[in-house]
This record gives sequence, structure tokens and C-alpha cells, in this order.
Amino acid sequence: MTSTDAPDDENTFKILVATDIHLGFMEKDAVRGNDTFVTFDEILRLAQENEVDLILFGGDLFHENKPSRKTLHSCLELLRKYCMGDRPVQFEIISDQSVNFGFSKFPWVNYQDCNLNISIPIFSIHGNHDDPTGADALCALDILSCAGFINHFGRSMSVEKIDISPVLLQKGNTKIALYGLGSIPDERLYRMFLNKKVTMLRPKEDENSWFNLFVIHQNRSRHGSTNFIPEQFLDEFIDLVIWGHEHECKIAPTKNEQQLFYVSQPGSSVVTSLSPGEAVKKHVGLLRIKGRKMNMQKIPLHTVRQFFMEDVILADHPDIFNPDNPRVTQAIQNFCLEKIEELLENAERERLGNPRQPDKPLIRLRVDYSGGFEPFNVLRFNQKFVDRIANPKDVIHFFRRREQKENTGEEINFGKFITRPSEGMTLRVEDLVKQYFQTAEKNVQLSLLTERGMGEAVQEFVDKEEKDAIEELVKYQLEKTQRFLKERHIDALEDKIDEEVRRFRESRQKNTNEEDDEVREVIEVDESDVEEDIFPTTSKTDQRWSNTSSSSSKCMSQSQKSKGVNFESDELWFWNSLRRRLTRIQAAEKNGSTSSVH
Repeated sequence: MTSTDAPDDENTFKILVATDIHLGFMEKDAVRGNDTFVTFDEILRLAQENEVDLILFGGDLFHENKPSRKTLHSCLELLRKYCMGDRPVQFEIISDQSVNFGFSKFPWVNYQDCNLNISIPIFSIHGNHDDPTGADALCALDILSCAGFINHFGRSMSVEKIDISPVLLQKGNTKIALYGLGSIPDERLYRMFLNKKVTMLRPKEDENSWFNLFVIHQNRSRHGSTNFIPEQFLDEFIDLVIWGHEHECKIAPTKNEQQLFYVSQPGSSVVTSLSPGEAVKKHVGLLRIKGRKMNMQKIPLHTVRQFFMEDVILADHPDIFNPDNPRVTQAIQNFCLEKIEELLENAERERLGNPRQPDKPLIRLRVDYSGGFEPFNVLRFNQKFVDRIANPKDVIHFFRRREQKENTGEEINFGKFITRPSEGMTLRVEDLVKQYFQTAEKNVQLSLLTERGMGEAVQEFVDKEEKDAIEELVKYQLEKTQRFLKERHIDALEDKIDEEVRRFRESRQKNTNEEDDEVREVIEVDESDVEEDIFPTTSKTDQRWSNTSSSSSKCMSQSQKSKGVNFESDELWFWNSLRRRLTRIQAAEKNGSTSSVH
């Protein structure tokens, strides 16, 4: 497939492509609070100035699963400003829209609604930050879709099998089959691909005359054995993949030599973590498609806050630093000060002639103090840059590399392949729950629930603020265990019940695939009889933890009344302990570097 450099005409689609805008990120920060809205304004303005036919978003339009009123208001304000008007839409949709948008109460594209005046249609899938959650499985994009500003597509309504039906677009002689798949937990989607449970449907007529465009929001880089989606899983007939979720900008299409399609990774439009991938310059893409040919034009974003980072290894400068010197700490501090001044000078040079770029840049200096050195007081040091840097609280990040053990015999040392959390990986909540129960004392170990299921529920509770997730999981697994005991006709002897419950729990732990599907179904299913408890607290975080500890301990204690065991104190102790651990980890991540994938 060759690129097209022909002038625009009635047969050429012009599509503005962007992903991971993360509206509302750090909206309460005095310096960075408006960054996402300013850049979103620039993206929409670029679409208007280039007279595109449509805008294509690859997920994570919002940073929070439940955006604030300010974020929603600012988003709607900008969409109304740039996407409504009298300019006619030059393409038509020839697929069955009731299939493409069947999950919506308004199953048709917004620009064909006689009550709306849309000049630039937006098509978007959801990401992992703004995915459907709760009893009604709604997301923030559904609000925008209901208001008529966005065409939300690519949502799978089944957890067992995924059939991706394309939105068929036509402009003149050019026909596009637009496929989309909103964010799904990587491990589950990986398993579904392996089991041939994902099908991409093709047009019945002239299937070779369509340009096949696929939008996906998953891990592209490997984060574990199944915690990513290999490009080889995707169908060979695809022409171009727009890959969201990865924040590093690699927007120029690269060819997959095995599958023979091209992959474009636009990256995020705002810096959400102080990591190397975020330091790459941000762009959006102007995609032109004519027939089966395409061209991706990189358009730099000028309103993105500058971000410069550098790594320093103190042991590489033995002529400057001697760990035995009593004044070495002051020497390190002076050295870091010079490095930061150099980065600030680079930022000033690049910012000249661009008045739309924010004045204060983001600066990160990562200092490896391995080799007997000691870090200095970063709080006092950071105060020197309060008026010059947008992130004065975390300019310096000290870390120490883990020492490698000698490899003896034929044993393989995997240590060098493992990245520490402070050097780029974010510890997941479900992993924290698993670690907790692996090291907890016997009297607080789970006897009925599984660590895997509890981890998934806590993940929903922490990331998506779904305060009913844990209670629903407890109720579901309790009812399932009761049904199992009734079907087995277990006598009401305490010892025998305990033994059967233990066996049933072990069988569920072995069948992890089935348990994953059940947990997700429980969390996403519509439970109309769930009552919402209100716990008046002074803090939003405290309220969330109070809700969970109270509801969970209540369910657990009810299930154990016949055994005379009081779980309330143990469960409350667990949730308070977990809350403290999460608080420490969040503080550590704020001071350290995080992954460029969110």
C-alpha cells in the first residue's frame, strides 16, 4: 500500500487522529490545571482549520472515569464551539447504524439527526480511564453521545465473544471500513484472541475495495506474558491500525512485516507522567485516504507544556564525586543544580517564538546514587524552582539500582529484565491485594473469597470509584458457595462445611479463566436491587474506604454467623491497612517516575 500525495478532492477522506487526551488531568493544580483543555482546544481548532471530514479519537478522552462538572462543562463548551455549524458533511454511512450504535438510545450518527447541526463528526472508542462501569455500564462518552456531540462506537456488549462490525463510510469512490474496539482488560482480551473469540466482520460486497481502519486501546508493549496484545493477533486484511493507550508519540505509520498492515501510535496529547516516553514531542495526525492509499501528516501540538528529563549516574563521575568525602553531598547538590539550569535554558530556547506554549516547563532529573552515596534534602532543594518550574515538588528523583546476584550454574538470572516500580512500573491494586494475603497471618486469610476476585473488585473500587463492586462480589461468591453446598447435600456439620468450602475455593482458584469472566460479569451486570449507602465523612477518599469496609465486613460477618466468627474487626483492620499501603504507594509514585502507559 503506497501513500497518496494527490491533492484533496471529492474522493479523499481527511481525518484528524488523536488519542489519550486525558481531559481533567491535574485540574485542581494551580499551574497545570488547564493544560488538557488548552490542548484540546488546539486539537479541535486544527480540525476546523484543515476542514477535516471527521475526527477520530482512540480512547481516554477523559482522565477520570467520573469526570468533574468542570471537566464535562469545558469539554462540551469546546465541542459546541468547534464541531457545530453549517458546513455540510461530505461523506455518508452505508452500514446498519443500529448495529454500529446499538447500545445507544439514539442508534444513528449525530450529523444525520435533524435536531442537531453538526459540521465535524467525532467518532471515538472508550479507553481504560473512561470505560463503562457501574450498574448500568455507562461511561462519560455515553453522556457526550446522548448530547449529540460524539459517536461512541467499538463497544463490546459480551464478555464471551466479540464480533466487531465496521462502520462503513463512503466519500465519492473511497470507502472506509472503520473498526473499533474499546478498552478491555488485556489479559482477558489476550485469552479471547487465543481462543478465537474475536471476529472482525467484513463487508459482503467488494470486500477488497474497502480501506480497513482499526482503532484499538490496549497495551502494545509487553507488560507480562498476557498483559498486552501482540500485533500478530490482528487480522491481516487490516490496512492501518490506530493504537491508543501508549503515551509515547510514534505517529508515523510503521509496517508490520508479518501481517503487512501499518500501525500508527499517536501517543498522548498531554504529559501525565514524568517518564521518558512522555518526553517525546506531542503530535496529532492528519490522515488522508483515497481509494486504498493513505498518507499520515504529523502536526505538532504547540500548546503542550514542555517536558525535559535527564538521567545522572553519580558513580560514572569518580573525578567529581567521592563517597568518602564529607562534602560530597554538597557537590552532588551543586551538580544537580547545574543540570537543571541547563534543562531550563533548553526549554527557554525552544519556547522562543511560540507564545501559546506555557511558560513553566516540566523538569525531571533522575539521580542514581548507587555506590555508597547519600541523597540530599530534595524538599529544600526544590524550593529554588517554585517560580520557574511547573512541578517543583518532584524535580529530583533519587533511585538506587538493585544489585545483581552472581549467576551460578545453569540457573537463569531474570533480575536484569525486571524493572523496579520506581523506575517505570506502576504497582497494580490487584497485585497489592494478592501480596497482602500471601504475607498475612492465618487468622486474616480469606476462607471463602479468592484473592483474584477480591483484587479485581478492589481495582474497580479504587480506579473507577465503584463503591458497590466489592459488596456485589462478596454477595455473588457467597451465593455461589451456598448453591454448591446445597447441590452437594452437605450435612450441617461445621467441620464438613469448612472442608467443602475449602475444596470449592481451591477449584475456583485453579480455573482462573472462568473466575475472571465471572468477576467481570458480576461487576458490570445491572443490579437494580442494590441499595446505596451514604456515609457522611469529611474526605472523599475516607468516604470511599468507609463505604467499602462497612459493606464488606457486614456481608462477611453475616455469612459466618452460624460459625460464631466475628469478621468485622478483622475486615476493618484489613481495609485500613490496605488504605495505608495504597497511600504510601501513591506518595512514592508521585515522587518517583511512573510508566508512560496509563
